[in-house]
Amino acid sequence: MKRLSKIYRAVLHPFRRSIRNKLILIMVLVSVLPIVAVTALAVDNNRKSMEAELIETNVSNMKWTSIYLGEQFSQMNSLLYSVLINPSLNEYIASEEESGSSSQFAAQRNIEDALASLLYSGNYYLSGIDLYLNRSGKLFKMNASQTQIKTLDRTPAPYEELFSQHKDFMIRNSPEGDRFQLIRSINRFENREILGGITLEVRWAILDQTLSLLNPAKDQTVLIAGPDGEILYRMGSEAIPPEELAAIVKGGAAPGYERRQNDYVFYNTIDPMQMRLIKIIPLSAINKSAQATMHYGILVGTITVAAAILIAVLLAWRTARPIVMLARSMQGLSLIRQGDKPLSGRMDEIGLLETKLYNMSHRIREHIKSEYSMNLEKKTAELKALQAQINPHFLQNTLQMIGSMLFSKKPAESYETIRSLSEMFRYVIREPDALASLRQELEHMNNYMVIQQQRFQSRLQYSLEVDERLLQSRIPKLTLQPVVENAFMHGLDSQAGGWKLSVKVAPSIIAGAEDGVGAGAGVTITISDNGVGISAERLREVRQRLSYADGEVWTHGERIGLGNVASRLQMHFGKAYGLTIDSEAGVGTRIAIHIPGDMQGGELHD
Repeated sequence: MKRLSKIYRAVLHPFRRSIRNKLILIMVLVSVLPIVAVTALAVDNNRKSMEAELIETNVSNMKWTSIYLGEQFSQMNSLLYSVLINPSLNEYIASEEESGSSSQFAAQRNIEDALASLLYSGNYYLSGIDLYLNRSGKLFKMNASQTQIKTLDRTPAPYEELFSQHKDFMIRNSPEGDRFQLIRSINRFENREILGGITLEVRWAILDQTLSLLNPAKDQTVLIAGPDGEILYRMGSEAIPPEELAAIVKGGAAPGYERRQNDYVFYNTIDPMQMRLIKIIPLSAINKSAQATMHYGILVGTITVAAAILIAVLLAWRTARPIVMLARSMQGLSLIRQGDKPLSGRMDEIGLLETKLYNMSHRIREHIKSEYSMNLEKKTAELKALQAQINPHFLQNTLQMIGSMLFSKKPAESYETIRSLSEMFRYVIREPDALASLRQELEHMNNYMVIQQQRFQSRLQYSLEVDERLLQSRIPKLTLQPVVENAFMHGLDSQAGGWKLSVKVAPSIIAGAEDGVGAGAGVTITISDNGVGISAERLREVRQRLSYADGEVWTHGERIGLGNVASRLQMHFGKAYGLTIDSEAGVGTRIAIHIPGDMQGGELHD
């Protein structure tokens, strides 16, 4: 037994110690074994390659055909939207609501002109357009030969189905079968009230050129099915039983393909209508004879095996040469501090490379960690410096106001303003802790608001609503006053008329918080103003920037911005907490700050 073990180790030793020997052996086996087996597997491989090519070609064709069909349906959808956003339609709907309006007839003529323009612009594939208005029961029907306007007592069948099922759009076949109807509802923008519907009647022939990209043969079938599985269009003459056809349409998931007992079925989705494109190919198209390579197999195989061994040895030798040289170079490489060696179990050059590279990566990670720590300390220092200052413009305006008050106001009023400014200075220059109580933050914010109310007097209305039980909750220092200052700088300053600013502190449930216990698991501080608001596009940018804060310590400019506030909240309390913003241009802005709660005298406490 020991003798056999020695022989076994002696045979494997050259291959364990050298990757070059392993590579030579592997390349010889890889090159010789396929040649030996190629004759027996030739026919099967040929068939599989044909099958793979057919599948790949059809999957690709289905993908591109679905894209082109989707573009065509998008163009049709754009025509519908061109009517929905047409000012004439809005004018006519408005005139409906004003009974006896003199402009109703003119608005009706404008709708007819808009529908006629739409019909003629798509005349090569549109056969008709219907427009139904729910309130008046008016039905506009237009085709190439005539225009009709009817007042109906009840909703037409297709629109009744569309409205009852609360669908935005629907696709139906016409009774003749050579056209289909693309039906879309008309809704009021503000409350989604159903105002009516519009229908395009489209010839299926317009899609034939696009469907020809699938190269359907005589024994193949192409189907277009609606979102509900109803077959809308069919190309091909192959007879398929109805029950089998229904199983095909409802069977596979799109996009992709399915191999059945007698055929292949390819699926894909036609966006944006969620229709399904289906192609059925019988297996007889694939099972064609592919016998071509049996002659001279043994002679060619023998010569090829000999040549393959020679080429494999030479190629393996040249391929392994750089790896061997690199391994030898790595032997002389030493680092200051070695890490734990990975348990790879390899003894060849690859094992050596693994060990050395592991050590190098360990040192690089340590370097990155130290760099990160230095950067974090730097940013923290910047934040502390920023916390220790007051906006110089605000300070200048306040001092000028105090100077004026000394000559025009009572001493008590001047003293109150000076006291508030002094308390603000004392709060920001005091040795800052990481967290302050909510009571302290509200007092600092109120000192700021005392000055602002003195500056703007009757123009500014300020309200504060606080649940007294939450005043011991912890919050990062300088959180509330910067948000209020931001409201003045970006919201109220540009707003004409009276200003309103309200602050509300209430218990809330923070989604995703791990330390909450029932109702009142957190505190939400809501700061609202009636300023100029933020446009929808700008609001998306602000929300996206706030979502990327994720605990970074960063500063920008001379003020503590919303991003800094959101960043510090997440650093202290986690991702479940932070800052959210809602705004509407011309209406105002509402900022909600979410922190953990500490309810005194209630259910929640530290």
